[in-house]
Amino acid sequence: MTEQAPRALPSRARVVVIGGGVGGASVAYHLALSGERDVVLVDRAELTSGSTFHSAGLVGQLRSDPTLTAMNRYSVELYSSLQQGGTPPGWVQCGSIRLASTQERWEEIQRQAGWAASSGLEMSLISAAEAQELFPLMSTEGVVGACFLPTDGQVDPSSLTYSLAAGARAMGVAIHTGTRVLGIDTEGEGLRRRVVRVRTDQGDIECEKVVDCGGMFAAEIARMVDVRVPIVPMSHQYVVTEAMFEHRETPLPSLRDPDNLVYYRQEVDGLVMGGYERHSQPFTASASSYDAVPADFNGRLLAPDHDRFVEISENAAIRVPAIADAGIRTFINGPEAFTPDNEFCLGPTDVAGFYVAAGFCAHGIAGAGGIGKVVAEWVLDGAPPMDLWHMDVRRFGASYRSPSYTLARTVENYETYYDIRYPAHERSAGRPLRVSPAYSWHAAHGAAFGEKSGWERVNVYESNAVEGDGSWRPHGWAGRHWSPAVVAEHRATRSTATLFDESSFAKIEVRGPDAGRLMEWVCDNVVARGAGSVTYTQMLNARGGVECDVTVTQTAADAFVVVTGTAFANHDASWLRTQARETDADVTITDVTGAWACFGLWGPNARSILAGLTPQDLGNDAFPFMSMRETTVGDVPVRMVRVTFVGELGWELYCPTEYGAGLWQALWAAGQEHGLVAGGYRAIDSLRLEKGYRVWGAELDPAHTPYESGLGFCVKLDKEFLGRDALVAQKEAGVAQRLVCLVLDDVTQVALGNEPVRVDGAVLGRVTSGGIGFHVGSSIAYVYLPASVADGARVEVGVFGEWIGATVTKDPLYDPRSERVRS
Repeated sequence: MTEQAPRALPSRARVVVIGGGVGGASVAYHLALSGERDVVLVDRAELTSGSTFHSAGLVGQLRSDPTLTAMNRYSVELYSSLQQGGTPPGWVQCGSIRLASTQERWEEIQRQAGWAASSGLEMSLISAAEAQELFPLMSTEGVVGACFLPTDGQVDPSSLTYSLAAGARAMGVAIHTGTRVLGIDTEGEGLRRRVVRVRTDQGDIECEKVVDCGGMFAAEIARMVDVRVPIVPMSHQYVVTEAMFEHRETPLPSLRDPDNLVYYRQEVDGLVMGGYERHSQPFTASASSYDAVPADFNGRLLAPDHDRFVEISENAAIRVPAIADAGIRTFINGPEAFTPDNEFCLGPTDVAGFYVAAGFCAHGIAGAGGIGKVVAEWVLDGAPPMDLWHMDVRRFGASYRSPSYTLARTVENYETYYDIRYPAHERSAGRPLRVSPAYSWHAAHGAAFGEKSGWERVNVYESNAVEGDGSWRPHGWAGRHWSPAVVAEHRATRSTATLFDESSFAKIEVRGPDAGRLMEWVCDNVVARGAGSVTYTQMLNARGGVECDVTVTQTAADAFVVVTGTAFANHDASWLRTQARETDADVTITDVTGAWACFGLWGPNARSILAGLTPQDLGNDAFPFMSMRETTVGDVPVRMVRVTFVGELGWELYCPTEYGAGLWQALWAAGQEHGLVAGGYRAIDSLRLEKGYRVWGAELDPAHTPYESGLGFCVKLDKEFLGRDALVAQKEAGVAQRLVCLVLDDVTQVALGNEPVRVDGAVLGRVTSGGIGFHVGSSIAYVYLPASVADGARVEVGVFGEWIGATVTKDPLYDPRSERVRS
């Protein structure tokens, strides 16, 4: 199908969408649907001529992530409605089967059944024989069980794109194919740099916003404004067979057998069959160079790589034996853009007005409808309609400017596409990269490292396992990658003291004449209280949802340090920069994470350990809770901040990185006579759960307000701040839901997150996070439930297909009056 461009390219548009694949067409369609008709879509060749035309077209809805599940569900609703219109997309609701060929996979499917229940999806657990009834070509040999989701389907990717384009054009969007982007012009510097023009070989378009939907070309387009989009086009192969069965009145469901790395769907009277091989092949990227997709690679495929497809074809014949003798009608080898973590790259960048919708990781057809909807709303409203941080292009740190690091992480991700993701599983590619100054000490003392945002972080010290209690090992998946060391580290924190390396925690400095004004505007709590003050606060969007959950230390009249989670440095810094730009604040915003080591010393003996190391008076009057003092510890200049994330007396000690190793060793030596133990992040998580501390991305997100999440004590309505109007209205109306703490009846049953929670037989929420509190002796989970569900109510949590009784319990479970942190 050929798309004829209008004669004259508009000289101006409010929004320019670059890329005419399914992503660009969906973004343009939804911009127009939302009322923004001043939109121009340009493509270097014809619509669908990148990766879209060779996509396999499977549409599965259920994912481990409830946000992506919701986006995919919307896609199905959209495709079904478009099928009734004048340009149908070839949507077929055939259902899908997912097989378990191992016991471990069957456990995963049972867990997925819980996700389906919490998302409102109809999904059935079925036997191997029942799966064969639905898909007669399959062999049941080795199949433990399966699940069937009847509302899944398949769609023709090109027809879908043209259907969306037709709808966009009917609503006023101008679509220009054969229009190659040559450059993107910006004006301003620093916080005020923004896009103003797109230059093409057919003329220039002045604009306010650009959406990069370039698919495998997206990184090249983003480099025009010095934005990094870390995607790698990977060679992905599948075949279309000759006829294998007689015509059917009802289509075969799609079939996935992840243990054998393969998928199938019906194509006329044959099958599409492909998979994710263990030995992959990037298209053009290398360890020393970015992707370099040829300029004329439009509507083209790569040469078949039969040797690399042997693994997939042999596995495919195990599950569908007849395919071994089937003729091959078409062998497809096409590049698909993958990301280092198998999540989309969506949203704004640090260049104002420049947005991205790319990196669809071979499941963009399923997500395209939802992608277009959320990106359009993001472009028009300035904030995402739901929690999209795990898809936000800004989540990737500076390390992803490295071609070698990006390639290693992306290849690992592709080759483990169908692997079971157990809790506490750690990736191995590109490690170690970022390390604390105490890293060598940790390694020498038995540390088991995890990785987050490139940082090597201590999960536990296996050397502590001998002091732990193995009888606490949770049942099932939660017991995998578990160590009794976490029990020892947890209990030491409650009884003596534990030293934690928190150097990876992100630290953002806000400095300048307008620093105080900006911080008061973005924070719901009062933070400009003078040098030495420390404030726990949230930053909210206009709807009152939590965008950032941080601790703010005022270090000078015109300077603040924002401390946030390791993975949220880019997110929170970008949020601050956006608000600084919109309020015209004269500030500089700098990520200083690597400049400062940070060690947390917490426990009843923390004051005694520090007393012999510092001239600073550590008494409550001289050094109250939530304050900062600049002093020395041993030979090291430090900022001592009296805060806690574990619910005990203690301090975070910040020092310039070059002093970090010496500070750690000084603290360790001083603590030996006081029972000091070194601890890791697994202990921190269990400690914070029983103390009721929330985590952004789990309990806190842009869709929930402080009042709903139990953080109303931070809200100061007697000042102006972003989101205040929404909170005032909610306070007057009352909250409809609230975050509650559950104590499960069986302490060995642990909720890992996203499990359904039902009240009187009806699923009313999903678990945000869970774990064992080793001091209170309980399996704990948090969930948003209707406000009418009172403390003491009995509920049930779906854990791997079993409904576990639980009680709604007033939190925090540990030290509810916070007497220990103020002792």
